Amino acid sequence: MYRILFLSLFLLPFSLWAQPIEDKIAIIEKKIEDLDEKKKALYSEIEDYKLQVLRRELLKNGLPKVNTGETLIEHEAMSLVYDEKHEQAKWVAHIIMPDVVKGNAARSNDFREDPKVKTGTAVEIDYFLTKTLPDGTLEYDGFGYDRGHLAPSADFRWSTKALSESYLYSNMSPQRPEFNREGWGELEAMMRGYIYHNPGSKLYIVTGPILEDGLPTIERSVNKPSIPEKFFKVALDLENERAIGFVMPNQRLAYPIETFATSIQEIEKLSGINFFHQLPDALENKLEAMNDPSPWMHKESVGDVLPLLAASLPKNHFNTIQAKRWKNRDKRVTVCGTVVHTKLSKKGNAMIYLDKGVADPVFIVFIRKEDLKNFSMDLQKDLPGQTIAVSEKIGKIGETPTMFIKNEKQFRIFVRSK
Repeated sequence: MYRILFLSLFLLPFSLWAQPIEDKIAIIEKKIEDLDEKKKALYSEIEDYKLQVLRRELLKNGLPKVNTGETLIEHEAMSLVYDEKHEQAKWVAHIIMPDVVKGNAARSNDFREDPKVKTGTAVEIDYFLTKTLPDGTLEYDGFGYDRGHLAPSADFRWSTKALSESYLYSNMSPQRPEFNREGWGELEAMMRGYIYHNPGSKLYIVTGPILEDGLPTIERSVNKPSIPEKFFKVALDLENERAIGFVMPNQRLAYPIETFATSIQEIEKLSGINFFHQLPDALENKLEAMNDPSPWMHKESVGDVLPLLAASLPKNHFNTIQAKRWKNRDKRVTVCGTVVHTKLSKKGNAMIYLDKGVADPVFIVFIRKEDLKNFSMDLQKDLPGQTIAVSEKIGKIGETPTMFIKNEKQFRIFVRSK
């Protein structure tokens, strides 16, 4: 008996030491899982606190005046007034937080009716119908309009809760696809880009359709949402005392987005909405009179100019916007624009940018290194600021319309800048 007891005590440490490695790994993995859960809980708590700060700031500075008969709908990250007559929001207010720079929440696409709108909102069948085919796939029957976000989901990618809210139908308005996916998307990206170029700033944003009597509706829909002819967006940076407004037509834009910049005062006249009324009068008047888009653009784009007015050009001459339609059509045309930038590539080729520079080019004139001997002027010194007319077929570099020319006879100074 004593022998057995002695052997048991002697072998006990060895049995512990000999515990399977797999068990040890499982114990450590469980500890890591517990830490991950605690980490998720802490991040969720931080997110809730940030949303509280956002709501406080929005209520303090960012909401337009709510008129008699209107109801303020408040969500975690946005507030709005819903217009039942037009089945969409009159306006949606939100804040682009500095956190958007590091945010990585993915689109949730959980479109749903807004339960806080007592009268009900538009729903999916107001934009398209779906039919389940025998193989289980869905067939879509669209009505020709996108569910255009007013407060864009990408502005909330720092918060899964806020991002999901942006898919409420109270935040949707009928937008033509070529508007929603191009010009409108560019404007939204410009606002987020402002945060990237002004670290630590936050933007108070109010967005909405211009609603008026007599607007057409989506005929095949159930709730008949009105189809706005124009949309507005206003932005305010209180810290740097900057503000701007934009009004855009619900169609493919013929000109760059900065063309549509205006003052908030002008949008107030157009929409009947009193923006940022909580601010001291003197500050409000100062900010709402601003209409210069350059502080809101990427620094590389500040030197850009507006395209020449098509009506001001001679017959068979086109501006840089119209030039897009001639891309890869194997037809010689004449394009006019202002030289805003010239550069030599690493291979020694010359590139002349018309109207918009390297940050967001709209038209490039390309001269190969071996053809530069055919030009008497110094392109980098003599051309910037000049308005030129260039004639040749239009190809492309990437997706940018590009004209490849070989000699000086293919272009002329159209109007010398003063």
